[in-house]
Amino acid sequence: MADIGLTHIALGVTDINKSITFYQKYAGMKVVHRRTDESNNFEVAWISDLTRPFVIVLLQLDKSQCQPSSGFHIGVACKSREEVDYLCQQAKSEGLLKEGPHDYGAPVGYWAFIRDPDGYQLEVAYGQEVNFTIAQAQQRELG
Repeated sequence: MADIGLTHIALGVTDINKSITFYQKYAGMKVVHRRTDESNNFEVAWISDLTRPFVIVLLQLDKSQCQPSSGFHIGVACKSREEVDYLCQQAKSEGLLKEGPHDYGAPVGYWAFIRDPDGYQLEVAYGQEVNFTIAQAQQRELG
């Protein structure tokens, strides 16, 4: 079956191995593809949580090419508030906790921001209603 819809986002990173380790630990992601892009001479890794056909593409680039913005983030859903708290404790002990956890209620839920090795923000959250919201939208489309 051909891919349809949103399949990936790409992030420029300065140390691909450090980024892979971070996303394995804090987002439960695994490398599903890795190569050296011969035409541009940089390392590429696709990472996924294996729950849907979606990957984060990590591109090892020079620091000048990796400019994260403070408002942008990647969000991952956790199984419980306790998992969010655990990840926040781990991140805090490593100096990576940026903000939270906060409880904003539905549909935002219980969330926190953790800084990755290049300064991107990973949002870990419980209780967001993305699946529910998409199901409602799909029902409206069907009539």
